[in-house]
Amino acid sequence: MDMLYNALLVFAAGFIFLKITGKKAVSQMHSFDLLYIFVLTNIISDPVEVNHIGKAIAYAGIIVLFYKLFVRISLNNKFRWILYENPTVLIRNGDIDKKGLKKVRMPMNELLSHLRVKGFTDTRNIAMAIMEETGNLSVIPKAAYRSVQPNDLNLKVNKEYLPIPLIMNGQIIDANLKYLQLETNWLINEVEKMGEAVKNVMLATLLDNGKLYIDNNEIVDHNHDPYYYNPGKDN
Repeated sequence: MDMLYNALLVFAAGFIFLKITGKKAVSQMHSFDLLYIFVLTNIISDPVEVNHIGKAIAYAGIIVLFYKLFVRISLNNKFRWILYENPTVLIRNGDIDKKGLKKVRMPMNELLSHLRVKGFTDTRNIAMAIMEETGNLSVIPKAAYRSVQPNDLNLKVNKEYLPIPLIMNGQIIDANLKYLQLETNWLINEVEKMGEAVKNVMLATLLDNGKLYIDNNEIVDHNHDPYYYNPGKDN
C-alpha cells in the first residue's frame, strides 16, 4: 500500500511541476530543456525506491526554479547565444552543404527523409534548408517550386473543412456520429453500399459534400512501376 501511495504522490508532484513549468519544456527541446526533463525525471523517480519523497519534491522544486530562471535569461539576446545552438544551413540554392551536415551529424539518407516529410523530393528545388536551434528542419523552396497560393491567382476559396473520422481501424467513432447527429445504422448502410464491411475499413471520413470516403485494408500491387518506388531496401 505504501508503494502505491508513494508512486501516486511522485507522479502527482511531477505532473504539477511540469504544469507550472509550461508546455514549452516538452514541445521545444533545446539543450537545457532536455537536461531539465532528464534531471527532473530522475529526481522524482528515485524516491519510489529509497523513500525520500519530501526531499525529492524539494529538489525538484529547486530544479523548476532554476529552469524558469534559465528561460527568463534566454530572452536576453546577450545570453541567448550561450543557451541555444545557432541555426545550421544544410542546403543553399539547391546545393547540399557538406560542412553543415557534418556539423549536425546528419547522414544524407536522413536529410532526404526529412525533406520527404516536408513534401520535397529533389534537393535542386530548394532555396534553403536549415536545421533550427530546436532541431527542426525548415525548408524554403525556390520561388518557381513553391506552392501556388490562391492570392497569386486572385481566387476566392471555400472555408477550410476538416474531414471527420467516423470509422478508424474497423471501429465506429460514436462520439463523432453523435456530434454530427447521425445514426449508426446510416453509417453501416453507407459502408455496405460501397461493398465493404465496417470491420474491414481502416478509415472512413465524412467529406464536406456529405459523402463518405473509405480507405480499406487493400494495397494495390503496382508491379515495380518506378513511380511507386518505396525508399529503403524493402522495395
